[in-house]
Amino acid sequence: MIDDNKKAVLGFFEAVSDRRVEDLPQYVAQDVVDHNKIIHGEPDEPGAAFEGLRQQLAAFDPLTVQVEELIGEGDQVVARVIQRGVHSGTHPRMPEPTGRSFENEAIWILTLTEGKISGIRAVSDRLGLFFQLGWPWPQTD
Repeated sequence: MIDDNKKAVLGFFEAVSDRRVEDLPQYVAQDVVDHNKIIHGEPDEPGAAFEGLRQQLAAFDPLTVQVEELIGEGDQVVARVIQRGVHSGTHPRMPEPTGRSFENEAIWILTLTEGKISGIRAVSDRLGLFFQLGWPWPQTD
């Protein structure tokens, strides 16, 4: 089971990197819950991660996710990845493309149910991302 889950996670990251949005349902459950929100303002409901991923791909072209390590236990897979991209499209946090590139490290904790990703938690160097892209740091209310 763990090896099958790792294969699903690798397939997910490959589909994202190859911009194959139509293939995401092979790896991600329709009711996936993204606990950390891929995009600011994404609806807080199962399945909203699909729109978040579409927005990421629209904002960053190219966008690649290179898997450096995978660790599996039970129904979870942890991936340490290097994310690279260019801000070439509109993004809810910064509508005007900067044309700048970024590279940052992230840790994704993915829960799988019946061979598909059903839960997403991720931590990345967002401060570094904002600095690399020249974005202002978000303000809190």
